[in-house]
Amino acid sequence: MSKEKCYKFCQSCGVPFNKDPQGGGTEADGQKSCVYCSYCYLNGEFTQPEMTMKKMQKLVDEKLREMKSNFLIRFFAKKQIPRLLRWKK
Repeated sequence: MSKEKCYKFCQSCGVPFNKDPQGGGTEADGQKSCVYCSYCYLNGEFTQPEMTMKKMQKLVDEKLREMKSNFLIRFFAKKQIPRLLRWKK
């Protein structure tokens, strides 16, 4: 793991790291990222660099809907996206 602050949730999409099959994305040097998940970040780059915060909120809602998550879970998941590190900038 790198020397950056480690998080429990991806700081791009909010997925818990324990739900990420890879346990986190990867940095350019191959180390595990403890900031971004493998869905969002591989080899030191975002997998979808053109992604906007609004698009991410829609994607998260769609994925949670596919997983049969209820409205409240989807609502709070979307609401927390702007608070994540990637979108604070």
